[in-house]
Amino acid sequence: MMSDAPSGSTRVPQDGLHVRHCGARSPHERAARSDVAVAGATHERDTRSDAEVTGAGPAGCEAAVASATPERDGRYDVVVVGAGHAGCEAAAACVKLGLRTALLTVSLADTAKMSCNPAVGGIAKGHMVRELDALGGLMGLVTDRAGIQFRMLNRGRGPAVWSPRAQCDKARYSVEMGRALDSLPGLARVAGVARRVRLERGRVAAIELDDGRSLRCRAAIITPGTFLNGVIHVGPRRFAGGRIGEFAAVALSECLAGLGLERGRLKTGTPPRLHRDSIDWEALDAQRGDEPPMPFSHWSDRLEVEQVPCWLTRTNAQTHRIIRENLHHSPLYSGRIQGRGPRYCPSIEDKVVKFAERDSHQVFLEPEGRDVPEIYVNGMSSSLPEEVQLGFVRSVRGLGRAEMLRAGYAVEYDFVLPHQLDRTLEVKRVPGLFLAGQICGTSGYEEAAAQGLVAGINAALRVQGREPLVLGRDQAYIGVLVDDLVTREHREPYRMFTSAAEHRLLLRADNADERLAETGFALGLITREQVERVRAKLSAIEAEERRLARIVVWVPATAAVGDAVREAPAPGAASDDGAGADAGPAPVTRKSDPAAAARALRALDLVARPDGSCAALASLGVETALPPAWAGCLEVRTRYRGYIERQQRVAARAAALEHLLLPVALWEEPLNGLSREAREKLARWRPATVGQAGRIAGVSPSDVAVLLVHARRFAIAG
Repeated sequence: MMSDAPSGSTRVPQDGLHVRHCGARSPHERAARSDVAVAGATHERDTRSDAEVTGAGPAGCEAAVASATPERDGRYDVVVVGAGHAGCEAAAACVKLGLRTALLTVSLADTAKMSCNPAVGGIAKGHMVRELDALGGLMGLVTDRAGIQFRMLNRGRGPAVWSPRAQCDKARYSVEMGRALDSLPGLARVAGVARRVRLERGRVAAIELDDGRSLRCRAAIITPGTFLNGVIHVGPRRFAGGRIGEFAAVALSECLAGLGLERGRLKTGTPPRLHRDSIDWEALDAQRGDEPPMPFSHWSDRLEVEQVPCWLTRTNAQTHRIIRENLHHSPLYSGRIQGRGPRYCPSIEDKVVKFAERDSHQVFLEPEGRDVPEIYVNGMSSSLPEEVQLGFVRSVRGLGRAEMLRAGYAVEYDFVLPHQLDRTLEVKRVPGLFLAGQICGTSGYEEAAAQGLVAGINAALRVQGREPLVLGRDQAYIGVLVDDLVTREHREPYRMFTSAAEHRLLLRADNADERLAETGFALGLITREQVERVRAKLSAIEAEERRLARIVVWVPATAAVGDAVREAPAPGAASDDGAGADAGPAPVTRKSDPAAAARALRALDLVARPDGSCAALASLGVETALPPAWAGCLEVRTRYRGYIERQQRVAARAAALEHLLLPVALWEEPLNGLSREAREKLARWRPATVGQAGRIAGVSPSDVAVLLVHARRFAIAG
């Protein structure tokens, strides 16, 4: 899946710097120093003619550009380059932590553009959005405002993998994010093109723009999406660009290389868009949202939304035949594309070739908004020529007369190998320079936003001289994401799944606020009112848990207990006899008629059954005052208590290794006794903790034991 690519774009004149200030400003009083610049290069524009560029930015955003006031130079605490999903979260975090921040993008109209699929969330991705929200991020709230369909995925499985997902109105999402950013005092939204990072005394000092202007700063966060030296492929055509109609950031990529950063090459793609009126909807299967819809944000009480359905169809033998016959036209199979694509979101060409035994693949038709004609064809990403794409699209049930508004295409782009980053997402060799999003090798809006939040928080904390924030693998999927990036080798786009988290029962979507709101409040990212709301939720759930432990209900006896029952009210009655949480069933009496038998159970134990619930207790006369979402949290806590406690013990043991820090100077030692592969990998990755070292591929448990010995000797010698 392409995370930072596609609908059209608006070109911004490059002869002036447009700035939109959000809220009041205080003057920056720090003195400027002499400029020492790192090498940069030219900024290449899209080589196509204007006739090939279609589309425009979201309605209402152009006013922001038009009303902006030009400014020759700016002085900020932090400059964020790129206003995609990573950049918006990074800038918001810096501003909330009290820093004067600039958010730089080529066009203000493209802020938080949903370049590919019109959706937020999904497997594990939805968990990260809930975590972002608990930490004060913007994506959850904006999704609630722009969503047109809400679903909880994986309901048929355990609660650890229940994942919220929302279809969004793409244009409205961009507009709502712009409004959220405009509400933040201390943020300047700047239109311009970043050319290079300027260093002074080895530290970040400014971001230089291609028109000669400079944004001075104490820290910078680079979030360029797929634009870093981007090249677009459609059949035999190949041209520079990060998405259709927009420029490639060539100079910035070469600047990063000049800083000594090792780069790689990745590929992503996007499918065709079809006109809504050309589709035979009667031939398709509808996929509707949940009723009532569940909000993404912990701070949204409820959603009042008329949900829009999505539709499902499948490819067939004819579809696959057309693709196979035209593989020689695919840049993916002709060798023109060198970058590695995402394993878990392959193009339709890849699906047909690599899964040749399958006779069909699912295709989801997703509206890109309420009032627009574009339909996103999820599952048909392709870089084949336009006429071939139209041919295989029309072979699919319901799409026989489909009109293609825009063909799919592939994008190759540069990324920085993330082993060169600390767990704060700061570049190890360049103090004050942070990276986030696809530049770190990930794929997806949610992964980008999560990194943006981490980079933004830590850039602000560095400027303020405070301790960094590092989330553990047992604290958040965001912690798993960052740890995986900086400790593992990545040659293909990284995508988060629940299977990546070894403590996933602790990292459920329903308890993200319980896990992270206190951290957000301590940092200053959420308000006291918000954290008190979370505390009230926890108190209410715990109080209800204690109450249900005291209530005894009478249910029909199971075969396992035979006809041994208590002489008591008729089955189904309930009583609160004040029994403690550890009280067992009362004395029993033999009944001659097993059919009339009843059994006494604590109401809490009934909730803990696989088929139990707080709602089911109502039929036994036990009502709960908890809202449905809170009652669901109680049910999960009760039903999975044993498993949760076991994972907590495992996580505590793992945390011990995470607290064993490894000194940076250790990597200059010979480290005798380790395998050659382990020495090479450790010298390359330079892990910060023993726990991280153990997760690096090629470092065995015996290598970790030897490393511990070296670390202890080094500490004693030091």
